Amino acid sequence: MKAVVILLDTLNRKMLETYNQQTWVKTPNISRLAEKSVIFDNHWSGSLPCMPARRDMFTGRLAFLERGWGGMEPFDVTLQQTLREGEVFSHIVTDHYHYFSTGGENYCQGFNTWDFYRGQESDPWISRVASPDMPENFLGRVMPQNEHNRTVLMSEEDYPGPQTMKGACKWLEDNKEADQFFLMVEAFDPHEPFNCPEKYLDLYDDKYDGPRFDWPGYKKVTESPEEMDHIQKHYAANLTMIDHWLGKLLDVMDDQNLWEDTLVIFTTDHGLLLGEHEWTGKNFMHVYNEVAHLPLMVHVPGVAGGARMNKLTQNIDLMPTILEYFGLDVPSTVNGSSLLGLINGQSDEIRKYALYGMFGMTVNITDGVYTYMRAPVREDNDPCFWYTAMPTSFRAHLGKDKMNQIEIGRFLPYTDFPVYKIPNSEEGKPFSFYKNIKESFLFNIKDDYDQLEPIDDKELEAFYINRLTEEMKDENAPKEQFIRLGL
Repeated sequence: MKAVVILLDTLNRKMLETYNQQTWVKTPNISRLAEKSVIFDNHWSGSLPCMPARRDMFTGRLAFLERGWGGMEPFDVTLQQTLREGEVFSHIVTDHYHYFSTGGENYCQGFNTWDFYRGQESDPWISRVASPDMPENFLGRVMPQNEHNRTVLMSEEDYPGPQTMKGACKWLEDNKEADQFFLMVEAFDPHEPFNCPEKYLDLYDDKYDGPRFDWPGYKKVTESPEEMDHIQKHYAANLTMIDHWLGKLLDVMDDQNLWEDTLVIFTTDHGLLLGEHEWTGKNFMHVYNEVAHLPLMVHVPGVAGGARMNKLTQNIDLMPTILEYFGLDVPSTVNGSSLLGLINGQSDEIRKYALYGMFGMTVNITDGVYTYMRAPVREDNDPCFWYTAMPTSFRAHLGKDKMNQIEIGRFLPYTDFPVYKIPNSEEGKPFSFYKNIKESFLFNIKDDYDQLEPIDDKELEAFYINRLTEEMKDENAPKEQFIRLGL
């Protein structure tokens, strides 16, 4: 038996023909994959953004209530470990450089083998002592290391996204006689910066003639409509490029007839705001549908493609799905549920609610009809603690400014492993993101999918507050999470 997971980073659901027939974005190969797959219409993120989402996917449990961005913990029971114990060979092909940065420890290393293709974003790859030539005029962001990396991208095949897909093709060719493996193919594209050959931007009749703008900031929109049109087309161009190279991977799978005996999962970690709600980026604002409502397509051998599934699912369901497919026991630490019962009709639903969010920000809940976003009730967001046995985060170490406040103990109910309890807020000191998330919102996403009209209904809000509280209890949320949210 074989399984392949294809993960494109920052993939906006509404850009795909499978989910939006009015889309103007060209992704024929994702549509080709959809024809062979069951399409999940009600699939949601868990922990956000990049590395927290991957910890969810690899452990089958939500992490954002106890910790933010960081490595795999020593007490985590992982997909990679469980496959290895079940004698399933695993391999990852990726250009996602956060796996190899501080705060990304122990993800790839859990696989039997891994390939890493260099050059995305600010991957410390091309080494030059001299400063690079920086653009004189630009909008959004530019970074020196990225400018160094761009200097070696002479042809399309030099770009790390295409190299990742080529690497996956080669791995399948090298192992075409194998009868049991798990392959994860993970491309950073279409994550920003939206750097790709001009021919892909030309597909979208882009008339922009201004400063370079292919890397939006995480901020309120200040650009003109013409500039925003350009950055949206740049995202589309980058997506079309990686879709083209995804097609080459699908060609190899066709040639090897892998569809007959291979589970194939296609998804993303999160989306991105490209002007919606007057924001670009993610993380600094409420978790709107553009970021949290995700594409998911699952091909199961023997199951006809094209069917649609509207049952509520989350990223934590991927791990138990893969393990069940291989006939392996799902560890007791897993809170997600296999999707195979839904696909074969043996299960009617696996959850009534999906809980999702970013550590220390709003906590959000949806049932697919309503979404409730609960904001902190105090400007200082206090109390809020980070629990970890590995005090690293996004290119940083935790707690260096609060050393005398850090405790260590057995604070997590699902493990006896001692962890650090590190203050993430300080009483009386304003929380830097609070101005962006100080309101709680309730939306009817059936009638108002774009989340433009918050509902003022105290009785309905009370219902979802109770559901949110119960779901947080089921996830063993630390008690201070309830306090900071006023629950």
